[in-house]
Amino acid sequence: MRLWMILAALGGLASVGFGAFGAHGVSDPKLQGWLRTGAEYGLAHCLAVFACALVWQMGGARAAIAAPLFLAGVAVFSSSLYAMGLGGPRWLGAVTPIGGLAFMAGWLVLAWAATAVRQS
Repeated sequence: MRLWMILAALGGLASVGFGAFGAHGVSDPKLQGWLRTGAEYGLAHCLAVFACALVWQMGGARAAIAAPLFLAGVAVFSSSLYAMGLGGPRWLGAVTPIGGLAFMAGWLVLAWAATAVRQS
């Protein structure tokens, strides 16, 4: 879980950087939107990795499966939007939904993991 948390922190750093660049360094509204969306989803799902660590520590061991799904989602979803926002090819938009599916799978697995959390 330590590696996932380190990667999530770095992903959060990237999300803030790309979000700031989109807000201040890009004038095209469409490109700004892609950078903003990538940053919002990236940051939210990097924080979700820390939620996975908490659920894992509380006895929901399956949360260790959700963390890499969230990070894979960030890598595919957010990175494809960042690339397009920086002028990359538009065909990258075709792979963006794969990252969205990874996000959804991560949330499903995290819910499943939460069923094993010890109640006090």
